[in-house]
Amino acid sequence: MDRRTITVHHVRAVLRGAERTGLDTVPLLQEAKIPPLLLGDDRARVTSVQFARLFRALYRATEDEFLGLGTAVSRPGTFAMMCYATLGCRDLGAAVERGVTYYGLFPGGPELSLVQQGDGTAVFSVRNDLDSDEDRFLTECLVIIWHRLCSWLVGRRIPLSGAGFGYPPPPHRDEYEELFGCPVRFGEDRTTAAFDARWLTAPLVRDEPALEAMLRRSPFELLSRRAYGTTVAEQVQRTLARALRESPRLPELGDVAARLALSPATLRRRLARESTSYQQLKDSVRRDAAIAGLAEGREPIAGLAARLGFAEDTSFHRAFRRWTGTTPGAYRISSHETPRQ
Repeated sequence: MDRRTITVHHVRAVLRGAERTGLDTVPLLQEAKIPPLLLGDDRARVTSVQFARLFRALYRATEDEFLGLGTAVSRPGTFAMMCYATLGCRDLGAAVERGVTYYGLFPGGPELSLVQQGDGTAVFSVRNDLDSDEDRFLTECLVIIWHRLCSWLVGRRIPLSGAGFGYPPPPHRDEYEELFGCPVRFGEDRTTAAFDARWLTAPLVRDEPALEAMLRRSPFELLSRRAYGTTVAEQVQRTLARALRESPRLPELGDVAARLALSPATLRRRLARESTSYQQLKDSVRRDAAIAGLAEGREPIAGLAARLGFAEDTSFHRAFRRWTGTTPGAYRISSHETPRQ
């Protein structure tokens, strides 16, 4: 299970369509076990499990695959039929073109395109009505889902060489490189994802039974952030998360560098090039484990603090407040409140 957490910005964004259609979002948040009060703190985060519950609740409530965020409704089953339409294609390039053509048949849908550039790069782009998608959540989801669907179709993760966004950098811009797994740029004409055009000749390796199994878990599986191990930061984060499950004492930088066959200095430089540091990764692993533990609610806070390597409860409380803007106790209480009738 993905243990990483999701910024509250994405929680607010995914609710926007339901709010615009007049749905009461409080019961939806309660169904997802997300405390409504968290939405008021920019530092708050939720687990991937909580976010998936919210996504499912919104999907049922809106009866719209775009969750009310588009200019037109995408009826449930639209994405599945597009996937079935691509399976018979000779290669990935033909499959993407068929998918782009398919969505182009629906008035008011997002404008999708695939362009092969002269430098051997393929660029998939999305242009959506930003008035209806003010947080750009739908636009970004479409890019993520298309990239991960393409990777699934060919049975290998397709590395992105870059991603561009047709708007200024948001306050949570630091989330983007991890989410897309590549360098990112803001202020572009469209929202795009670029990759080596040679992938377009890759044959499709999936059949209908595999597609049916994938669709039972979609779009939540395609949207979940997964570490492919293609960046040094992902490798370090995966190493630290595994170590934390075994012991509260996380390894030192030198130990992790040795596991990756790097010198400590080289590891520091490579992490810096990926706009992070060893300490930041340690904090994020502990933060996500703390939020998941509190949301699950089965472990005393003192025991959770000890398991995460904090010598004193007060140190854990200070760290948690710094990470999320609230205390562990307040987070747990609000996460497990009984909804008022």
